[in-house]
Amino acid sequence: MPQKSKYSNERFDLLTQDLISVLEKHQADRDLTLMALGNLVTNVFNHQVAPQHRQAMAEQFSQILLKSVDKAQTTNKE
Repeated sequence: MPQKSKYSNERFDLLTQDLISVLEKHQADRDLTLMALGNLVTNVFNHQVAPQHRQAMAEQFSQILLKSVDKAQTTNKE
């Protein structure tokens, strides 16, 4: 069952494009990009998630990331 986001597609797309623009501005290669995004995610967990929920949320985030990578890999093969 698809999940309904509380954020509009437009808001999400604008934020995503802004993040991509900053990475391009700094000519961040794959490794630097992943390091920066990893630190950003860690910062969100450490400052916006209650300590007792961080582990479970990080695991859930990781599982969703793995599924999206697997889905993208499957889609690219077709």
